[in-house]
Amino acid sequence: MEFNRNQYFFLGVMIVMIGMQVRMVSAYVLNQDATRFLEERTDAPVSEGAVVSIANDSDALPNKVIHPPEWLGWFLVSVGAVLMLHSLAMPKPG
Repeated sequence: MEFNRNQYFFLGVMIVMIGMQVRMVSAYVLNQDATRFLEERTDAPVSEGAVVSIANDSDALPNKVIHPPEWLGWFLVSVGAVLMLHSLAMPKPG
């Protein structure tokens, strides 16, 4: 499948929006299911940088906190802007 101009532009807009969100939010707290999924599939200890859950569940894991690096937001905004500019340089569909 080959992307056309509209699809490149839409992909660029979405990546720019995700990049702006990553720039505005300093940390993401995962819920119990995501924390358990991460613990089962990685060797990294989940307790590092974790927030203790309020639940009374005895086997509950502390919620994992993810701090994205500062460069990630700028990278996503830059890639999205390049995709949008690339779409404007392509011929119009149809």
